[in-house]
Amino acid sequence: MKDILLITPPFTQLNTPYPATAYIKGFLNTKNISSYQIDLGIEVILQLFSKEGIQKVFSKEIDIKNISENSQRIFALRDEYIKTIDQVILFLQNKNPTLARQICSMNFLPEASRFNQLDDMEFAFGNMGLQDKAKHLATLYLEDLSDYIVENVDSDFGFSRYAERLGKSANSFDELYSKLNDDQTFTDDFTLDILQEKLELVQPKLVCFSVPFPGNLYSAFRCAKFIKEHYSHIKTAMGGGFPNTELREVKDKRVFEFVDFITLDDGELPLELVYENVCQTEDFEATLKRTFLIENEEVTYKNNSTKHDYKQAQVGTPDYFDLQLDQYISVIEIANPMHSLWSDGRWNKLTMAHGCYWGKCTFCDISLDYIRLYEPVSAKILVDRMEELIATTGETGFHFVDEAAPPALMREVALEILRRNLVVTWWTNIRFEKSFTQDLCFLLKISGCVAVSGGLEVASDRLLKLIDKGVSVDQVARVTRNFTESGIMVHAYLMYGYPTQTVQETVDSLEMVRQLFEMGILQSGFWHQFAMTAHSPVGINPEEYGVIPVKQEILFANNDIDFTDKTGIDHSKFSFGLKKSLFNYMHGINFEMPLQSWFDFKIPRTTIYPDYIHDSLLEEDNFSFKPNSKVVFLEKNVIAEDFIKTKKGNSWKLSKLTFHLKTNILKIELAKEQAHWLIRILNENAIENGKKLSLLQLKTDFENSFEDFELFWFSKPMQQLKENGVILSL
Repeated sequence: MKDILLITPPFTQLNTPYPATAYIKGFLNTKNISSYQIDLGIEVILQLFSKEGIQKVFSKEIDIKNISENSQRIFALRDEYIKTIDQVILFLQNKNPTLARQICSMNFLPEASRFNQLDDMEFAFGNMGLQDKAKHLATLYLEDLSDYIVENVDSDFGFSRYAERLGKSANSFDELYSKLNDDQTFTDDFTLDILQEKLELVQPKLVCFSVPFPGNLYSAFRCAKFIKEHYSHIKTAMGGGFPNTELREVKDKRVFEFVDFITLDDGELPLELVYENVCQTEDFEATLKRTFLIENEEVTYKNNSTKHDYKQAQVGTPDYFDLQLDQYISVIEIANPMHSLWSDGRWNKLTMAHGCYWGKCTFCDISLDYIRLYEPVSAKILVDRMEELIATTGETGFHFVDEAAPPALMREVALEILRRNLVVTWWTNIRFEKSFTQDLCFLLKISGCVAVSGGLEVASDRLLKLIDKGVSVDQVARVTRNFTESGIMVHAYLMYGYPTQTVQETVDSLEMVRQLFEMGILQSGFWHQFAMTAHSPVGINPEEYGVIPVKQEILFANNDIDFTDKTGIDHSKFSFGLKKSLFNYMHGINFEMPLQSWFDFKIPRTTIYPDYIHDSLLEEDNFSFKPNSKVVFLEKNVIAEDFIKTKKGNSWKLSKLTFHLKTNILKIELAKEQAHWLIRILNENAIENGKKLSLLQLKTDFENSFEDFELFWFSKPMQQLKENGVILSL
């Protein structure tokens, strides 16, 4: 028996839990509030995609003559799907790795329309290995089954969303309310059976639904309805990304037939106060924080608590206990190593900093707390939490889910990881700051960073300035080069249809993206069409950006706003061509094809010079002296051999220094006294000692014994040390 049951409703990710309930459970632990958490999504998927579940799918009556040819084929092969499904799921859970050989034989899995794209991907998957190729084939197999379910059994089904259309731009509650009062869907049957089992097990006083996306909303309400009908003594609450952005103006009383409370923004303190009301006092006149409820038969927003929100250092370590971590499914949708990070592998989720340190982008919800309130966590606390999560989950992979991880904090986290000799793998979201130098990228790499994602948005300097992105295309190119050359993969979020964007700018933006991929400094990307949101600068002041909003009465959700752009351009017509070209570029093919070939309508020629990105990478700044730079010494194990070099009657005392690096041996020669000075510096300032020496301090120390530090610092032997990562200047 627990006081609180935390639920992530179907569906989010297949490969790893969405972290919101783990964050909240970690906080509740610090308050000694008992809780239990479940990811209903993965549990429903595992029951649906099982031998018994697929038998139920195929037992649904269909008119075989009036379904698509693809569904006819899948139905005809139903016995093969029923026979293989359990073994495929075990394989995707990394419990049956030897099945990869059978899957890759191409004579084991039944194949329907999703397999038609295989010919296009065979080249790329030849480079990704047997297990990855098998995962991809198994993913296509599941997607075929999903297509059958959507067409014939439950039209709202989707692996990472359910009934998403009901949550998108739902200014009125009418359609969702009507759906909730209809019969349960096929997927609902699985969901509510599992929910009932968990309610009987946990016997909570309060059930909290974390709703991050529109694709979780319907299931959350369906579950809440079930609780009201069958467990009326249990109170229900809703929070998470969707309420935080979309339900800030909710007025429809019918919403509260299903949930008792809706909390906004950081959930720790609001939930603690709701808990005190429900589980301790039952006095609903008590204080609440950023919470909607029904009072005096009216929707009321209560924010009368004088308590301050908790600092990030106070909220505890995310707690994944209760979640079935060994049951998640790794899938690979397309043959791209960077792209697969979102769906393949188990990741512990952490946040380096609350909010965004930039907080200016005009398309972003910068007026809301989750962006506006910037608060970093110290590197020591972060790495403490990493070690705690490794101990409790057994997983050493980390995804830092920041809006934009701060470069300085990333540096400190990397140094702390190295000081503690931790072996971890991590990735995060960034801004393409110029502070991501070659040295910093190398440091991040050796600490375990494998990938970063960041917003290039519209690859046009005019529009980047209008967006107030704070970067240029040239800068993005140099930063992505630095990451790539360090061995860190880069994903770019791309945007089209921003207000006032012309057709020419869309074409030129595509050309910029083509060149970035052709140069090999971008590994993955995703195009999305600009959407105007109510809480962004564009949404708040649309007239300043040349758009006219379509006003609607808001009784339920309010985020995406329909609008007309003064350019009159139908940007949606570019969607297919942009995404098709990107699909090819991500597989390293068809760079030579004219941009026109991706579109079935006439587009103008690009105005971008063919070598624009290439030329932007030629600017180097290897010989600048920055006194405040921190110098990091990554190697102290050096073998010194003193010798005397004689030439034309002159003699010099030299030392040969040999560094055994992970993948190579580096040998340099220095004047004997300078070599021994360097060895002393390496030993005294080894990374595990935790010292931070500035370049100016290093110069001062050097010039206590020698002259002209700059000549020494930029000499060929020292350049070799810096190029091989023995010495980094950050």
